[in-house]
Amino acid sequence: MPALTEWKVPLANQPRAGDYSFDLDHVLSSVVGLHSIVPADAFSADTLGTERAGNGVVIDDGLVLTIGYLITEAEAVWLHIGDGRVVQGHALGFDSVTGFGLVQALGRIDLDPLPLGSSAATEIGDRVVMGGAGGRTRSVASHIATKQEFAGYWEYLLDEAIFTYPAHPNWGGTGLISTRGELIGIGSLQLERERDGKAEHVNMVVPIDLLKPVLDDLRKFGRVNKPARPWLGMYSTEIDNRVVVVGVSAKGPAARAELKAGDVILAVNGEKISSQTGFYRKLWALGPAGVDVPLTVYHEGVTFDVVLASTDRARLLKAPRLH
Repeated sequence: MPALTEWKVPLANQPRAGDYSFDLDHVLSSVVGLHSIVPADAFSADTLGTERAGNGVVIDDGLVLTIGYLITEAEAVWLHIGDGRVVQGHALGFDSVTGFGLVQALGRIDLDPLPLGSSAATEIGDRVVMGGAGGRTRSVASHIATKQEFAGYWEYLLDEAIFTYPAHPNWGGTGLISTRGELIGIGSLQLERERDGKAEHVNMVVPIDLLKPVLDDLRKFGRVNKPARPWLGMYSTEIDNRVVVVGVSAKGPAARAELKAGDVILAVNGEKISSQTGFYRKLWALGPAGVDVPLTVYHEGVTFDVVLASTDRARLLKAPRLH
């Protein structure tokens, strides 16, 4: 079992215990390291790799909340506790809509769960801690830079994501902790934005309020117990108010319909689109996974209509095995 790389957050960015009204070290002890192994033939192996490492937060007895891409299709998961112990875990659940993942520890971890706060109650400018496994030296004193819509190229949309600055360098699965010592989000990405003519890095965080309606289902069923959204297996981006295909998933509906990188999606079911968010919302409004998705596409001077047979992306994923 390889040790996770030794590194530290620069001292100037580390949280200081005296700056908070809660017991910082005790709260940060609820953040654990997470390391997963994924089979080479897994659907997500090509894009996310077969060995993934990040963080997770204890939210109940032996229950660890993380970002889903760290554990998607994992056949083995290990939790690294602050005292040096390593405990095996089981990838319990994953929700592609929010991006959350759940791991159940298979041994005792003896850590107090972090209480869930309210992400809706947060405001721009609020001081927060991005908690990483390993305490203060692996955590970042941040603030909420903005709260806004976020569209991901992999058919993913949050109505209001939280963005924090300065960014945590090992952001995956970090715990966003409020000034009350409560968990208000889970770190997902690091993005670059331009501010005052300079590029700076921010973390995109999935708000904890999105977990509350789906947590029971994830614990019981491993996924949300309702019809899945239609999935096209299409990677896209927004360029000059146009939705442009930048890639397709090898086994997805877009590949079967022979869509290619460079194609421009002009309309969904005859309704014009000019943004990625508009594309996703019109796609998902057509019905559940399996619904036919009529697209109008522009390709090298030619405009044509094509119907994609959508699917549930979970059908392509390997189910985690309980060892």
